[in-house]
Amino acid sequence: MSLRLLAVKGKTVTTMQHSTADIRIRAGEPGDADTIHNAILAMGRGLEMADKVTCTVDEYRRFGFGPNAAFHSLIAEAGADLAGLCLFFPIFSTWRGRPGVFVQDLYVDDRFRGLGIGERLLREVATWSKARGGDYLRLEVDVENFPAQRLYERIGITWQTKDRAHAAYGEAFGALAGD
Repeated sequence: MSLRLLAVKGKTVTTMQHSTADIRIRAGEPGDADTIHNAILAMGRGLEMADKVTCTVDEYRRFGFGPNAAFHSLIAEAGADLAGLCLFFPIFSTWRGRPGVFVQDLYVDDRFRGLGIGERLLREVATWSKARGGDYLRLEVDVENFPAQRLYERIGITWQTKDRAHAAYGEAFGALAGD
């Protein structure tokens, strides 16, 4: 990490510049539930959909850790600062006969964009899956999130023209589940 001085409206401001060597990636832990929640809220704000985030810190803690965890997480840090986050879970292809991984959320803090953190997180997730017999990675991206789409395509995660995501939420899910 290096310090840089900037002149902003006649004032001198010290900012920190990070290099990729400063970034450490580690598995998320129950104590990271607040950090995960804040990152997902920030991602929601960035997509102008923060009101759609209803998950609580306690729910991240409850469902993201322990022997029956519904998801796993990787945290990218620069010192004590959150640089990025990836939430993912194992999946299985009945056609391929192989496990894989689904990336639910990928977030990089604005201060750390352009350092390759998103790519590093995705490579770590792919490595995690491969170590468990996986041979594919899937994710979905907001149709208007063009920077993310460019990243994915640049590293070989291609748009699938033959798939179309369908979902049931709220009342539709309740009706499907017999409520």
